[in-house]
Amino acid sequence: MLRLYDYLPSGNGYKVRLLLTLLNIPFERVELDILKDETRTDVFLSKNPNGRIPTIELDSGEILSESGAILYFFADATPFFPEHALDRAHVLQWMFFEQYNHEPNIAVARHWIQHLGLDDNRQRALPERHKGGYAALAVMEKHLATHNYFAANRPTIADIALYAYTHVADEGGFELDRFPAIQSWLARIAGLPGYIPITKS
Repeated sequence: MLRLYDYLPSGNGYKVRLLLTLLNIPFERVELDILKDETRTDVFLSKNPNGRIPTIELDSGEILSESGAILYFFADATPFFPEHALDRAHVLQWMFFEQYNHEPNIAVARHWIQHLGLDDNRQRALPERHKGGYAALAVMEKHLATHNYFAANRPTIADIALYAYTHVADEGGFELDRFPAIQSWLARIAGLPGYIPITKS
């Protein structure tokens, strides 16, 4: 069976878990606690030398890592990845935005506050993360004020990629009530048939 190496609180792992569940693809989930360096063992590093989750082990034994690549692999030829080239490019545009502008600020602030704790260095750096995170949320809000989803007028892996850390952004100190269009979009994603919360294994 398909095997997902995962860490339950991880938004990156959740992206893959959510898509597989929405597509009704069965998988075995293997929990690896990144705070205990369980992704740094020789066994895991032999599968993914980068030592990160999520990592997928296919039935063939082949390994695929990086959440965006995994999302693309499973979404291809499904409604979550559109057929037309420009729609596909828009999906990728938002996924690159998530990795470059959104995740480094919103996910990192959450990780610091919820998992690592705010030492002096993180406390000093947190306002800059909040500044970048709010800028990313403002870009999303502007788009969602006139669109129900990020691309192709339907839910795609761009929405899944952005949903994962946005819906728990409050855990990183972000005030989502400033963004009514984002809140409406979050409710639409949570209403998808087969939806699971981030805490569900």
